[in-house]
Amino acid sequence: MSPLPFEPEYRGWKKRDREKPDPTPTPKKAKVAPSERSPKEPRVDPLGIPPVVNRRMVARAAWFCGIPTMTGVVGLVGSYAVVSNHLFSLPNTAVVLLSMACFGTGVLGLSYGALSASWEPERVGSWWGWAEFNRNFGYLRTAWQERNQGRREQQDKKGKPS
Repeated sequence: MSPLPFEPEYRGWKKRDREKPDPTPTPKKAKVAPSERSPKEPRVDPLGIPPVVNRRMVARAAWFCGIPTMTGVVGLVGSYAVVSNHLFSLPNTAVVLLSMACFGTGVLGLSYGALSASWEPERVGSWWGWAEFNRNFGYLRTAWQERNQGRREQQDKKGKPS
C-alpha cells in the first residue's frame, strides 16, 4: 500500500521498524533562540500550501460550512423549544429533514469552501468563488484521471506474461 501524496514519510512506520532500533544515533539539531531567527524566514508547510492560501481556504470553509451548520443547530434547539413548551405540534420527520438538510449542506460547504478559494497566493478571487471552484475541481479531476490511468497501466503490466 503506497502512502498518500500528502502524508509525511515518517508516518509509514512498520512493525519491524519499531522492533529494531537504529544503531547509528542521529545528531540533534541545535535549538535556535527566537531572537536569533530571521523574522522574514517563511514558514514551510509540509503540504506545500502557502500560509496565505491556507488561511483563505480555512476562512471560506468556515463561512460556507459554519452558516448551514449553525442553522441546523438553531433549528434543533428551536424545535426542542417548540415541542417542550407545547406551542404547536411539530412532526419528527420535519425536524429530521431540516437537520439533515442543514448539516449535509454544511458538509458540502466545507468542501466547496476549500475548492472555491484561489490557490494562487497573489490572487484573492471572487466572493462566491465559482470560477475558482471550476478551475480547482478541474485540477482534481485531471489528477484523478492521471492516477487511474497509472493504475490501469500497472495492472496491464502485471497481467501480461513476460
